[in-house]
Amino acid sequence: MEAVCDGEEPEVVTQACLLSEFSEKGEARALINSLPDIHHDPVSREATIEKFVVIMDRYQEQPHLLDPHLEWMLNILLEMIRNEKSPPLMVHLCFKFLYIISKVRGYKIFMQLFPHEVSDVLPVLDLLCRQDPKDTETWETRYILLLWLSMTCLIPFDLSRLDGHLSTDPGLNRESIMDRILAVAKSFLRVSDKSRDAASVLVSKFVTRPDVKLKRLGDFLDWCLTTISQTSEITMEGTVTLDGALQSLVSLQFTLVSIKPEPDESPTVLQCLNQKRIAESNQATLRKLGVKVVQRLGLTFLKPRLAKWRYQRGSRSLAVNLAQSSVTGSVEATKTDLESVSQEEDYDIPEDVENIIEQLLVGLKDKETIVRWSSAKGIGRVTGRLPKQLADEVVESVLECFSFQETDNAWHGGCLAFAELGRRGLLLPSRLSDVVPLIIRALTYDEKRGACSLGSNVRDAACYVCWAFARAYEPSELKPYVNQIASALVIATVFDRNITCRKAASVNILSPQGTFPHGIDIVTAADYFTVGNVNNCYLTISVYIAGFEEYTKSLIDHLVHMKVNHWDGVIRELATKALHNLTAQAPEYMANTVLPQLLPMATGMDLHRRHGAILACAEITHALYEIATQKNRLHPTKQQNRDPVIAFLHPDLVFSCLFFSVCGLIEKLSLSKMPFKDDPVITGWQWLIDDSLKNLHLFSSGARRGIQDSALSALAALCRQYYQVEPGVANVEMQDQLVSQYLSALMSPEVLTRCGCALALGSLPPFMIRGKLQKVRLHNVSLAQVCSQTEARRDAATAMSQVCVAVGVCAQGSPDRVLCEGNIRPVYEALLGCMNDYSMDSRGDVGAWVRAAAMSSLMDVTLLVVTALIFSSVQRMMCCLVQQAAEKIDRYRAHAGTVFLRLLHSTDPAVPHVPHREELLSIFPPETGNSLNWNAASQAFPHITQLLRLHQYQYHTLLGLTVSVGGLTESTVGCITSSQPLKQTVRSQKWIS
Repeated sequence: MEAVCDGEEPEVVTQACLLSEFSEKGEARALINSLPDIHHDPVSREATIEKFVVIMDRYQEQPHLLDPHLEWMLNILLEMIRNEKSPPLMVHLCFKFLYIISKVRGYKIFMQLFPHEVSDVLPVLDLLCRQDPKDTETWETRYILLLWLSMTCLIPFDLSRLDGHLSTDPGLNRESIMDRILAVAKSFLRVSDKSRDAASVLVSKFVTRPDVKLKRLGDFLDWCLTTISQTSEITMEGTVTLDGALQSLVSLQFTLVSIKPEPDESPTVLQCLNQKRIAESNQATLRKLGVKVVQRLGLTFLKPRLAKWRYQRGSRSLAVNLAQSSVTGSVEATKTDLESVSQEEDYDIPEDVENIIEQLLVGLKDKETIVRWSSAKGIGRVTGRLPKQLADEVVESVLECFSFQETDNAWHGGCLAFAELGRRGLLLPSRLSDVVPLIIRALTYDEKRGACSLGSNVRDAACYVCWAFARAYEPSELKPYVNQIASALVIATVFDRNITCRKAASVNILSPQGTFPHGIDIVTAADYFTVGNVNNCYLTISVYIAGFEEYTKSLIDHLVHMKVNHWDGVIRELATKALHNLTAQAPEYMANTVLPQLLPMATGMDLHRRHGAILACAEITHALYEIATQKNRLHPTKQQNRDPVIAFLHPDLVFSCLFFSVCGLIEKLSLSKMPFKDDPVITGWQWLIDDSLKNLHLFSSGARRGIQDSALSALAALCRQYYQVEPGVANVEMQDQLVSQYLSALMSPEVLTRCGCALALGSLPPFMIRGKLQKVRLHNVSLAQVCSQTEARRDAATAMSQVCVAVGVCAQGSPDRVLCEGNIRPVYEALLGCMNDYSMDSRGDVGAWVRAAAMSSLMDVTLLVVTALIFSSVQRMMCCLVQQAAEKIDRYRAHAGTVFLRLLHSTDPAVPHVPHREELLSIFPPETGNSLNWNAASQAFPHITQLLRLHQYQYHTLLGLTVSVGGLTESTVGCITSSQPLKQTVRSQKWIS
């Protein structure tokens, strides 16, 4: 599965995993058998390792497919290792292959396949003792040997039997096998590589042997506690040593708690950890290991039993479940268990348990997830051995994590703890009334922190709680809360900002209880993959789900109260668009309830809330207008809410709002045909639009483009609705006023003012330009030709095409009203002149902005006038486009190529006078036009260089190629210089003339 998320999230591309067997077994066998031949060659050795890693990594998600083949791979590699003629380099290479296999299959399964006869103990131990712990190149060897030794030390014989030589030959080393293995384990617990993890496995297997436990367990615990007490975590070496000691404590039989230390040992270990203050360490790994040790110590203080009072849904046995009635049997069994609770609680709980639970509760609030997760599991394990009353006190303490005075870490830890308690049946149904409301709040938890927010992990954990509850409780227990949980999960599925949370919520929609309202229909529309695109969730899936009345108002209310004022501007805008789409599901609710809630929000002090509320008002008003138009009824806002809308849109109030959102509001209200014609508020709206366009330099660069686009859209909508005296006829006074002020602003010293007003002229409706076309055209042409600012020339070129397209074309028409023979040539001269703009400044080739705008404008104007006019500028235009398509900047080369092919392949209308049309169509056939990737130099230049054979295009093609050859991109230069047509043309020197 692949998912790419950058800005707007694209559709998720999925690929199913259909592996059914280890299909590369032949290749894997060949690679393993080739080790004796390639181990001495570094290049071949690295290539073989890489191939083997690629093969094995395919099975990371299905490692069980390797099981039938593990034995023969292991036997071949061990045979090479045991061969006395194998050089050390080859032995280490074999161990590296063994590590790769164990990494994929997991060491717990893989280590069981190692030979573990009595005869294997000494050879493995001797080989391990000969390794250098400081050799960073051979750590895989030490790791595998430690795992192998962990298996061989499980032989069912007293290890003293292997020490028979000690009494016969006094000259030999008199250290016993038991002491040697312990010494090796202790030494590797201090290394910084992965061998430390394998050493802890060795400790857990070896120290718990009956003979070793009797003789060495106490000494080893003393060594661990001494190491922990005397080691400082300030240095890296100290941190590594502490990690090894704590890992050894965790992996001892504390892990399974099947052996219990002597009564005085557990308090001693706990006291040592308390004195060391592991919970206050700066290292997250040490804090996690400390929590693991503490929770296992807690289990040693309590009786190993399953709490009889726990909630049980059915039985773990399938046969028992089938024999019982689905509901009655399990409920009666639960009641029977609860009756015996009082018989099991008559034993004392050690005082140290309270200390342990307190440490676990503190761990729930740790800043690292791994510590919180370990603490939550510890809470579940320890609570399972407590009496009912004490367990309820633990639940009460976990509830305190859900205060809004707590951080997101506490909320996350609390959710994980409740999931563990619920999954184990330790959260009784009587507590659901306290827990469920908190989980619902956690599903929407979002706390702004600086420029980002916290809470995605809380929402994800809350989804895990819902998953656990759905599988832990009978449907009858959750029935009072199922609608609340369903609404919260649906909201998280479609409206959560984080893709992980949306997917986590979606998998909970279809609960195994079958009580989720419309669960099958919803999960079909909002499955794990479709929720990957946030735009699709807000604008499409939400509309479908809102069609079910159980969710309509909850979705709308969530958008109004949580997303309209969201800190992320993208989410605010998506929320307002979603409200527009959802209006059709509840128009009366929107008009009578939602709008009155949004109007006060639009005048508040919070900028995010104000921005979202204004956009929401605009979208809802426009949606209500569309609904009323479809039903031929009067707009609900015009009937009932006109006074509050007018009050909200008073100019004095509008001026205090955000420019972007208010311009959007003006556009939507104009499109909704609000009855404000000749109202003084229109003057205020026009002032706001003009002020936005003339003062763009006062806004940040990030917001500038959005404000400009919003103001231009608002201007076009405002003119169409309020500046027509009749359809197609402009209000002369407003026409003169607007055109004059925008034309005069083209001479402003502020470059962004010139840009905004040039584009404003281009966005005016046709009836506002007719009669003023000559003035508008002359000023834009002048701006594009003589202005010194690149941005102004770019926008003037864009505005020229917008004006031409707006007024239309008529060959014999008036030059002041339409595009005709009398005014078309200056337009083309100006745009073709822009194609030669190669201005440079500190930002680079800024002239490319002008050239790109000119290319787009030439295409639009050409396709417009070609049906009515015949002109001779086509040849020059096509040559300029070829020159741009041969240049070095990928983005602009692709744009030029797209425009060139669009004009070449156009049939309705067809562009006349294209030089060498037939030859061009043979080089760029229509069927390959869409498949050609102009951004890739390796694809574009082999086609472009073929134009050197065409006389009309040689000069301009070489101009573009010359610029590209002089560039710094080696791949682009290589694609050009290796072109055969270029070599032939240069060799013939035909281009010199």
